[in-house]
Amino acid sequence: MESLPVPSVQAMVAATGGADVPPRYLRPEVVADAVATDGEAEIPIIDLQKLLNPEAWRDESARLHGACQEWGFFQLINHGIPDDVIKGIKANIEGFFQLPAETKKQFAQERGQLEGYGQLFVISEDQKLDWADIVYLNTLPPEDRKMRFWPDKPANFRSALDKYSAAVKNIADRLLVIMSKNLGLDPRVIAEQCISGIQSVRMNYYPPCAEAHKVVGFSPHSDADLLTLVLQVNEVQGLQIKRNGSWVPVKPLEGAFVVNVGDIFQIFTNGRYRSVEHRAVISREKERLSIAAFHSPNVHATIGPLREIVPHGEEVYRTVDHEEFMRLFFSAKLEGKSFLERMKLPKSSS
Repeated sequence: MESLPVPSVQAMVAATGGADVPPRYLRPEVVADAVATDGEAEIPIIDLQKLLNPEAWRDESARLHGACQEWGFFQLINHGIPDDVIKGIKANIEGFFQLPAETKKQFAQERGQLEGYGQLFVISEDQKLDWADIVYLNTLPPEDRKMRFWPDKPANFRSALDKYSAAVKNIADRLLVIMSKNLGLDPRVIAEQCISGIQSVRMNYYPPCAEAHKVVGFSPHSDADLLTLVLQVNEVQGLQIKRNGSWVPVKPLEGAFVVNVGDIFQIFTNGRYRSVEHRAVISREKERLSIAAFHSPNVHATIGPLREIVPHGEEVYRTVDHEEFMRLFFSAKLEGKSFLERMKLPKSSS
């Protein structure tokens, strides 16, 4: 698995001022896209402390269940991760992208590798490109870390990411237990598949663009994992989700995580919980930074509808091993929910 090398957008903007957008970044379809107005729709807000409170959990759990069924997205507040862990990862992400271009290139992706500094899902020399630079790393299980690609500048980057990785994994595990119970599923069914589960992180840098309305920071897609937790690194917004034919801007609350259901969860539940198409748009004035943490079952897991909650013969999706699932996901460019469509079983003619 690999992604073709592309120029750094940050370096390009620094050199040209960003006034001229190369043709490969122009997306004519974006101009005509319908975007919901302020206040028209906002994703649900879930309070983790209420979910863990013996007196408040029932109502909050019902809200979580509804969010996973109807939205596929929610904001998580009162998650309990210490401020120093959050501030540490934010400062180090900002610090890394402020480094000289030659320093960042020391951690660039290599042929045949997805990890490192660069881009993802670039499979041809003529496809349209995202207006962004990223760092993509496997963080869990620890033995799968390729430290060659982990920046050692700023000096605290690695320790900050290590602490953040563990803290976010703990939150994801807690949510998965509650979500399993909401589905009437023994929590061990999913939890056992997540022993030594895979966590990867994607740190995003979206430079400003004078023609922001003609480019996209992250192409429309749904995530391939079980559960994604996104942290806004600076105050610039840009995440949008597809709902009822329009793009709905997400306004992250201070200190909250934006959490979304991934394709694996949609497959596990045969569509009861659904992943939702989303994208990142660009600001004209200022860069945007974020970090997404993706949580998936372990490499030995089987990805398919769970027999504990999906009656035999009613499966919508096929079953494959995890390695094949990830190979299929990373070998194609991002196009909405087309990957999930390819995972569907052929409809019976009977």
